[in-house]
Amino acid sequence: MAGLESAPAARPSLTSISSGELRSLWTCDCELALLPLAQLLRLQPGAFQLRGDQLVVPGPAEPAATRGGFNVFSDGHVRLDGQRYRLSSYIRRYVELTNYCDYKDYRETILSKPMLFFINVQTKKDSSKERTYAFLVNTRHPKIRRQIEQGMDMAISSVIGESYWLQFDFQEAVKNFFPPGNKLVNGEDLSFVYEFKAEALFDFFYWFGLSNSTVKVNGKVLNLSSTSPEKKETIKLFLEKMSEPLIRRSSFSDRKFSVTSRGSLDEVFNCNLSPRSSLMEPLLAELPFPCVLESEETPNPFI
Repeated sequence: MAGLESAPAARPSLTSISSGELRSLWTCDCELALLPLAQLLRLQPGAFQLRGDQLVVPGPAEPAATRGGFNVFSDGHVRLDGQRYRLSSYIRRYVELTNYCDYKDYRETILSKPMLFFINVQTKKDSSKERTYAFLVNTRHPKIRRQIEQGMDMAISSVIGESYWLQFDFQEAVKNFFPPGNKLVNGEDLSFVYEFKAEALFDFFYWFGLSNSTVKVNGKVLNLSSTSPEKKETIKLFLEKMSEPLIRRSSFSDRKFSVTSRGSLDEVFNCNLSPRSSLMEPLLAELPFPCVLESEETPNPFI
């Protein structure tokens, strides 16, 4: 099965996201976003907390999880300021599925909240130091959601009753964001994979790797970094709005999403920042599942 690739986006500079553009920004205007992890921890203390050598993320059984948050994709650890931290709860970057119920739960889980990945970057000025960034994927944006849903639909429809392997990769989008000379230290962490293993007697395409495919997700990367107190407050409101629980007025089980239906867009997005007046302030100008979650407190059938 051929790889599913999209043309790379134009490379913006680190300061290309103008404050004027963001005066009227809604969360549904954001496709992808990047900001220093340390700043995210300060702006979202309810979603992330450092406790000793652990970065605590609310698990599915915790009250904070019902208020929204992010789906953290990881291998279980993150480096910040040279120190290694364990994650208390996260979605593994590789998941094995064996039946339709697992597939359905996995699909609904990864699309239920914004995705979050950790990336370490070496700058051109000082390659001996690394900066840790949080990379956000807004799964409620129609362009991003469409790429993920279509990738899954095409993969499952091309291998009827057979096993397959599907990867979603965001590396190119992040590489194009940074100017030349900057290096992604752990670029492979900007991807996730699920493998569906069917009970097929002769799975030749799968055995020979012909049913493996990769979707290179592309989109505009928004710079959410700032040193201004006023802009930080606006970014905080923006992140809280993006990570609000998704309120649906109809069933999600049919897995349908229409970019032409106003009703569908209204169900998927909670677009306005609150208070609305905060949108008039300049935002940025500078840069200095239950069945698939892995948690230390919750048993996981996919471990």
